[in-house]
Amino acid sequence: MSVDERGQLVLPKDLRMRAGIGPGERMALVSYRGSDGSICCITLLKADAVSGAVRSVIPTALGGTE
Repeated sequence: MSVDERGQLVLPKDLRMRAGIGPGERMALVSYRGSDGSICCITLLKADAVSGAVRSVIPTALGGTE
């Protein structure tokens, strides 16, 4: 993966194809902070697949709070 000159992430075509990500697809970005407050992990999810239940479970699953 790379970041282009406009600061946008560029996902390789092979990854987009395997994940079924098409042009205009809306994605949700979830980030997690490490103990020092810096972002340690970033997860991309298809926005239409994220329900309220998943949103409330994600932080809990990693030992955080909602």
